[in-house]
Amino acid sequence: MKGRLFLVPNTLDFGVEGAAVDLQAVLPLQAITVAARLTHWAAENAKTTRAFLKRVNEITPLALPLQSLAITELPRPPKGGRTDQSANQSAEWSRLLAPCLDGEDLGLISEAGLPAIADPGAMLVQAAHAAGVEVVPLSGPSSLLMALSSSGLNGQSFAFVGYLPVETGARMARIRELEALSMKHQQTQLMIETPYRNSALLQALLATLKPATRLSVSCGLSLPGGFTFSAPVSTWRNAKKELPDKVPAVFSLLA
Repeated sequence: MKGRLFLVPNTLDFGVEGAAVDLQAVLPLQAITVAARLTHWAAENAKTTRAFLKRVNEITPLALPLQSLAITELPRPPKGGRTDQSANQSAEWSRLLAPCLDGEDLGLISEAGLPAIADPGAMLVQAAHAAGVEVVPLSGPSSLLMALSSSGLNGQSFAFVGYLPVETGARMARIRELEALSMKHQQTQLMIETPYRNSALLQALLATLKPATRLSVSCGLSLPGGFTFSAPVSTWRNAKKELPDKVPAVFSLLA
């Protein structure tokens, strides 16, 4: 019998100094107990996975000592968020499923949030389906869905567009394009940015979007001091709200 691929959620405090949250406050008991028993892992980052499992061990003892667990890092995905793969790349992802083909369960984990959502692990999930390996998603925090649900914007139709261009002209053009798409389809557009560029993206949005377009920013959700501020662009301009430069944020707009 083949093993299963478990999609194990992580907390959203990765890279935020002094913001470690109580694992039991943000992860279901099932996710913690499954993580504790898995001995094979495919991870975005082995170091942060060990840190996560150390926290798990404080709640539920691991099946093996931490240093004995098999943790393999995911291959680097193609640049530009492309999902098409060469034969060699497909084979590389398929090799990660070796424990499953030998009858062992395998955990897939991201550095933060749900694996395979805005995350290269999606290619491992694709390989699992192709190999006939059962995929078992475990519930946990997703910054994108938490931001959407707390925004008050359209949750019936939405799109995640990833990162916007860094160059000023290209960024403004992309913002106008997303605003036009949002207006045409009444679709919420979600995006993210590297934390130290949070303020730059906010200023670009406020300078480019129409006053009536609704803009929501969710910052550090599930962390101490996390917040969502959602209002028309005209209100944002008057509020002059500052964003932290070391805490991840999700930006959402609806024209």
